[in-house]
Parts: sequence; C-alpha cells; structure tokens
Amino acid sequence: MGDPMAAAPLDLDQLQTFVSIADTGSFTRAAEEVHRTQSAVSMQMRRLEERLGKPLFEKDGRTNRLTEEGERLLAYARRMLRLNRETLAAFDESSLVGHVRIGVPDDYAERFLPEIMARFSRSNPRVELSVICEDSGRLREHIRRGNLDIALVTHNEEAAPSEIVRHEPLLWVTSANHAVHEQTPLPVAFGRPNCIWRRAGTEVLERMGRDYRVLVSSFSATVIATAVLSGLAVSVLAECSLRPGMRVLTEADGFCALPDTRIGIMRGQTDHPALVEALARHIAESLDNITVPALQSGQAIEFPTANAIALTRGKRAMPAVVSPGW
Repeated sequence: MGDPMAAAPLDLDQLQTFVSIADTGSFTRAAEEVHRTQSAVSMQMRRLEERLGKPLFEKDGRTNRLTEEGERLLAYARRMLRLNRETLAAFDESSLVGHVRIGVPDDYAERFLPEIMARFSRSNPRVELSVICEDSGRLREHIRRGNLDIALVTHNEEAAPSEIVRHEPLLWVTSANHAVHEQTPLPVAFGRPNCIWRRAGTEVLERMGRDYRVLVSSFSATVIATAVLSGLAVSVLAECSLRPGMRVLTEADGFCALPDTRIGIMRGQTDHPALVEALARHIAESLDNITVPALQSGQAIEFPTANAIALTRGKRAMPAVVSPGW
C-alpha cells in the first residue's frame, strides 16, 4: 500500500499564502493580504513544508528568502492558482462580461499576444477583445484620447508613465547570411525618430564613432525585420523580437552593448475598470510566463524567464544565429 501522504492533494490556500510570502518577502505582509493572523500563516507554511518534506524559506536579514526548493515550488504554485481561477471563471455565470479595447505594437503582438489572449479568454469567455497594432507612440495617443482601454507599450518615462511588467535586452541584429554590418557607413533600419530603441542605437553608434546612415525608417516591426533579413541593414531589436535567420552582433563584431528596454502597461479612461484590471493582471502573468529562445547557435533552444535573462545577462555567450523553428 502506498504512502497516503503521497496521494493527498496540495492545499490551494496554503499555496496562495506561500505565493503571497514570496511576493512580499514578509510573513506579516502576507498575513494581511490573505486575511489571516501571522501565527496562522506560519502554521500553514510548516504544514506545507511537512507535506513536501522540504524547507521552503530561509532567513535573509529581516526578510524570508525562498530556498532552492521554494523557488521550484513557486512556479508550480502560480500555475495551480491560475488554473484554479480559470476553472472557477469558466463555471461562474456572473463572470466578467463586456468589451475591452487593447493596443499592442506589432512586434510585441507576434510574440506575446497569443499567450495573453488565450489565458484571458479561458478565464473570461464572455469578454470581447478588440485589438489594434500600432507603435507605442500612437498607442499612447490613443490612450490619451480615450480610444483604448489598455495598451502594452515600450516604457518611456519622458512620453508617459506606465506600469513596467517586463525587461528585455536590446540587441544589435543583422542577417545571418550577409555581412552588411561590415559596411561603412553602416546602413541601419530604425523606427520613427521618436522611437526609444532608435535613440538608444544612434547614441551608441555616436559614442563608438561609427558612421551610419538610416536606410529604412518605419513604425512597422515587419518592415524593419524584412530590411534586416534581406541583408539591407542592421537594426536594434528587443530579444523577444528576434526572428529566424537573424544574427546578433556583439562587441566581438565591433558593436557596443545597448541598454535594456522595459515593457509597460498603460490604462485609459474606461467604463469597464474591472475588465481592464483583469486584463492587466493577465498581461503581467502572461509576460512573466513567456520565455524567449536561448541564444545559442546550433543547440536546442531553451526558454529562460525574464528574471533569468536579467540575472544572466552579461554572463552568457551571445548568439551567432537565431535558429529557425522557434
């Protein structure tokens, strides 16, 4: 006969408390979030550790830091809680109903929108999503004019504040089949003059003393990618925007590192605040869950998390080619 503890399901209340502690770094603040006493929260965590047979927390000064086993559990706990919410929503006749207008740049839409829409629609099957794809500058204007309820944009504090939900490395990219990056002056394909990625690229080129000419200027990520893949120009892209057939240029190729870019959520004036907040939560959760291909030529593609990218940037080898098929 097997161990009865091995078959017993995990307690979702304990997992919710565990996630709250991980997010706040404090048993006290987590107790406030889950509306329990601190002693009750401590008891829940003791029982969860006993159930798993592993220590989940260790003291780090005045905060509680996750152990390696705690980090492993956190990913599973978030998935189980999300699935629980989706299940309840699917059978909730009073679930959210209505229409939400969302704006996303086309490069983010290609990589992020499938996960966002699938996750949100599963939890809110009676909500209609209207999606427009334009550059971040135009999306900010749509938000200002009340044409959108929510937008996913490249964060630009000078233009408008946004809630940052993801960090991405900016990378120099060229075609894997051409040597356009060796030309002088360097032909580049950038976004419109107000594009923050364009500004980052030109500032680095000027610091390097590298002559360049803007060959293509467009708000369309597809146009920029086409210019790169056809061997016409070098560009600057976020890691999430890499495509098969692109090669990332590094200092070994004579290209200095670029700053990270930040992706943020903007909310507009809306008659459906509950819908917008639900969608914003799903966007943040989806972007936390989405990974990008590991940048290693000729090897199986891995998908590190956004946090892992931030932690390992500068330590891992830069790519030679983005392999096809991801």
